[in-house]
Amino acid sequence: MRVSARTLAEVVEAVRAYPRLRPKGGGTKPALSTPREGEASLELMGLSGILEYHPEEFVLTALAGTPIAEVEEALKAHGQYLPFHPPLKGRGATLGGTVAAGLSGPLRHRYGGLRDFLLGVRFVDGEGRVVRGGGKVVKNAAGFPFHRLMVGSLGAFGVMVELSFKVFPRPRTTRTLRVRRENLEEALAELERLRLLPLDLLALDLVPPATLELRLGGFERSVEARLKRLQDLLGEGEVLAEDGAYWEGVRDLGFLEGSPIWVKVPAKPHLIPELEGLPLGPRRYLDGGEVLYAGATEEGLKALREAGLPHLVLRGAETPLFPEPQGAFFAGVKKALDPRGHFPERPSPG
Repeated sequence: MRVSARTLAEVVEAVRAYPRLRPKGGGTKPALSTPREGEASLELMGLSGILEYHPEEFVLTALAGTPIAEVEEALKAHGQYLPFHPPLKGRGATLGGTVAAGLSGPLRHRYGGLRDFLLGVRFVDGEGRVVRGGGKVVKNAAGFPFHRLMVGSLGAFGVMVELSFKVFPRPRTTRTLRVRRENLEEALAELERLRLLPLDLLALDLVPPATLELRLGGFERSVEARLKRLQDLLGEGEVLAEDGAYWEGVRDLGFLEGSPIWVKVPAKPHLIPELEGLPLGPRRYLDGGEVLYAGATEEGLKALREAGLPHLVLRGAETPLFPEPQGAFFAGVKKALDPRGHFPERPSPG
């Protein structure tokens, strides 16, 4: 069953009317948003629009169903952007779905991930109550930080209605340097060296088996000087001068196109050799090796699970896997906000 909501009142009505609901935004992560047996799909694309935007304060508030693309167009007009680089923008991802899945893109390397930029949230809990956490200003310490709990919650605590973010000035110029090493071992040694240097990189990715991609941003003269220093450090490499379209493809996970299963895996550089030994498809390590986005078949998904490696399936399989069974804190928050079990449980391994 499908239920649509375009207003806060309609979200409240749906929560009170249906015993089990699964919120859905743009549908770009179907493994997370497709309703299971007995669930109604609460479709929120109509709950869309920018409510407040103060460029001078670097703060934006919008409804949860607002497409990322619409938000970025508004920010671009004032020379600003979302530095956590929300993935799947070009495929129709929304603010609420991005927060619920806890996804950040390749440019999170410089300034941090989604959790660092979410200021506040308004949501409807399992009892139909409207709850607010955080605020609409950068310096805010009032109340319980419900907004942080919503990051990666997969809708377990409530239906997000309104979200506030801090935004940053957009880099005036960007350049990307692509360098190749002989093998994975050499590439990982280079990756570790780059992680420790004060280079202010916007992105630092490893494309297996042995290619590193580094993105710089800032004022043109500064960027060109820093690029020259990187070339002196790493070798000439290949410079992607007009690199905007390339990174848009990366954030939309275009390199996974054709893979039946799309999966996100928390990683660390020391885990990469183990991950590279698994039967995975096309893949890319973002944020200096901190996260892997990979394509997989059922065989690859099984290998991840047998290795006990936490992961989140975005499309192609029904059951996402998480690092560990939910503990007492999660259970306590779930009981307080959703005592009747209206919303999805975050699944555990096994």
